[in-house]
Amino acid sequence: MGEGREQNEAFVTLATNDTYALGCLVLGSSLRRVGTTRQLAVMVTSGVSQSMRQQLGGLFNQVVEVNVLDSSDTCNLELLGRPDLSVTFTKFHCWRLTQYQKCVFMDADTLVVQNVDELFDREELSAAPDAGWPDCFNSGVFVYVPSEQTYRNLLSFAVTGGSFDGGDQGLLNLYFNKWATEDIGKHLPFTFNVVSQAFYSYLPAFKQFYDNIKVVHFIGAVKPWHHAYNTASRTVTQLPGTGHSQQFLQMWWNIFMDSVQPNLDPQLYESSVVSQNLSCSGIAGDLANMSLERSGEDGAMRDDRERKLQWEQGQADYMGVDRFDNIKARLDEKIAQPTPSGSGKAPEDQPPPPSE
Repeated sequence: MGEGREQNEAFVTLATNDTYALGCLVLGSSLRRVGTTRQLAVMVTSGVSQSMRQQLGGLFNQVVEVNVLDSSDTCNLELLGRPDLSVTFTKFHCWRLTQYQKCVFMDADTLVVQNVDELFDREELSAAPDAGWPDCFNSGVFVYVPSEQTYRNLLSFAVTGGSFDGGDQGLLNLYFNKWATEDIGKHLPFTFNVVSQAFYSYLPAFKQFYDNIKVVHFIGAVKPWHHAYNTASRTVTQLPGTGHSQQFLQMWWNIFMDSVQPNLDPQLYESSVVSQNLSCSGIAGDLANMSLERSGEDGAMRDDRERKLQWEQGQADYMGVDRFDNIKARLDEKIAQPTPSGSGKAPEDQPPPPSE
């Protein structure tokens, strides 16, 4: 492989907050582990803290700040059951990375288990079929050619045509509407984008072709970082009813604990603790501190993953444990703590903790 391709082709991902940045760090680490020769680029929005950007910069060749593009299509997103996907239009900025000749976009909730550099031999728009409707491609992994014109065309199409699911996948399938019938060469094998939930899979085939799997995709609202992890046994515990493969979850957590968690900033908290992103800063902060202060005698994490997931989905218990006076009490407790030695910050300058 010539040096030119190695410098001019890149894997690209996106982080809109610190929690999804954790996913990007695991994805990037998995690509490094399988020996990719290509560049790694991550797009970040204003929701990603400076501390997290610095860690991303230590792994990715390029960190690019982009603005948030919101589909504002609440009706179709409600049909999909994922109102959080409105910001996924932001991934269209990937077409603006014209310093590269060809790219592979990968969602932050994907994990590479075998080298996939061969994807750069594919044409735009190459993608794997979606498990829920195979005549559509899944937009979690796709090959594309950066182009300012394509970016402008996508934005124009978003205004005039919209998205049938309110997210990026619906719009991209409408824009690249010949994918299903025009060229089978643009159909990636399913092994390049395998869903982690067993109930989506054809189980005999999953067993038969397991060794061929190259990319795992943790689709759905529940991500690997929502599950509890036992630091003593080094094992992950699934949230009930989520359906994620225990093997794939363990793969994700093994990489996270080995390559990501030791480098996280223990003071990883967003400044606006009482915002809608409280659970995001809370999860990132908890995972940054888990080996320091979040483990009980048995090594199990003590934070409530299910409640943090409810926060992320806008289902906080405002009349119970998440009511305002409890949040205020935690803020007052944090402010009253003495300044850590050598921190150089007054108590009132210390970042607030996540909700517990």
